[in-house]
Amino acid sequence: MKIVVAGTGYVGCVHAAVCSEYGHEVYAYDNDTNKIKAFSSGKTEAIEKYVNEPGLVNIVRETLGKSLFFSSDLQSIMEGVDVVFMCLPTPPNLNGSTNLTFYDAAAEDIAQSLAKRKDKRRTVLVNKSTVPIGTVRHLEKIMQTHKVANFGVASNPEFLAEGTAVLQARRPDRVVVGCDNEEDFKILRRVYSQFVNHVRIKYIETTPETAEAIKYVANTMLLTYISFWNGVGAKIGEKIPNVKIDDLRMGVTADERISTWGSFVSNGAGGSCFGKDIASLIYQLRKVNVSTKMLEASYEVNEFQKVYLIDRAITEANFQFNNKTVAVLGLAFKKHTNDMRDASSIKVIESLLGKGVTRINAYDPLANEAAKVQFDPSKNILFEKIHYCESAKEAIKGTQALFISSDCEEFRGFSRTVEDTVKPPYLVMDGRRMIPDFEEMAAKGYSYLAVGSMMIQPH
Repeated sequence: MKIVVAGTGYVGCVHAAVCSEYGHEVYAYDNDTNKIKAFSSGKTEAIEKYVNEPGLVNIVRETLGKSLFFSSDLQSIMEGVDVVFMCLPTPPNLNGSTNLTFYDAAAEDIAQSLAKRKDKRRTVLVNKSTVPIGTVRHLEKIMQTHKVANFGVASNPEFLAEGTAVLQARRPDRVVVGCDNEEDFKILRRVYSQFVNHVRIKYIETTPETAEAIKYVANTMLLTYISFWNGVGAKIGEKIPNVKIDDLRMGVTADERISTWGSFVSNGAGGSCFGKDIASLIYQLRKVNVSTKMLEASYEVNEFQKVYLIDRAITEANFQFNNKTVAVLGLAFKKHTNDMRDASSIKVIESLLGKGVTRINAYDPLANEAAKVQFDPSKNILFEKIHYCESAKEAIKGTQALFISSDCEEFRGFSRTVEDTVKPPYLVMDGRRMIPDFEEMAAKGYSYLAVGSMMIQPH
């Protein structure tokens, strides 16, 4: 089939690449010509500047110019197209609602191009982006306004986790397709023919609105589970003596009905989905007079988690950040990605700067360059205090405290590096519980403060 993927972010680029693996003729479109040149080059560094996802570069190299093409000329690729996937950014507005500016602009351009095509075959426009429930009707109206002939609209939400997106796109746990009629279902069954009637993968057909709702409910449920462990499990370990959070987690999740995923307490979940999706669902439900107290609590707990270790350091360790140099390890919202969107490190660094630190030594194995864009000194002079390091060891040299903000493997068991590089008194704030031998560190004079545990003072 001929497929156009509109938008070459994390979702669009991965979806286009994996579809091209399955023999479809795929055109990935973006109006950013620099991105298109980078992807079309097939060069690792150029591609990963925009989308750093394990396995993606290999697929692009194997299929580029054969079944995968990148273009910034929309009209030239719309002739004879069977399916158009909408993979556009949908950032949040200040009130929590979804900003459809990018989506609408792309939909208008696509409608104009489809209206001009000579081939009037059935074309299905599919919402892959996470958009408010009912957006499929908004898309339908745009097509009708431009008098696009012989089209259908559908919803096919993505459930990819960054860092494992390629693997999950190849072997999803479910494929959800929402269409209005059998004709459009048949077209999308051809797109996903390898998953239909699969013995393990659930292929679910429903209405477009239900498909859109499935994505929101899934993401808000996941964030609520994370917030439960951070807001209840972690607090039990932090406030009640002799409670070991890791044993608590293992004992509770031994029940096969209770997931281990999300039970590892942390300094909050980030990324492009959870925060904005729960905020959007809150906004949508309020519009129809539904109570959102539980969702609001989940959101508030997650935001609180991002910086409360800094407050604990002040109250429990009597640590004063003013005029100190602090290392922050882990800038992306999670390991195996360079994505800074809604990363916990953003609030950590902003909080540290607000507390008067002299300098922040920052390091991430993938996200240093993205962090430089996030913390642009031209937008805030305080960002000049951030210095980017080439290794974790370099970052902690000359510092008085360390904050571990992501779960990169190289930070696990980091105590030996700390002991070899900086001497006590020294404070470790562990937002991901990456240092298991903290009692040994305390015996050597280091202070250790972690999510889910009481303050471990030097002894």
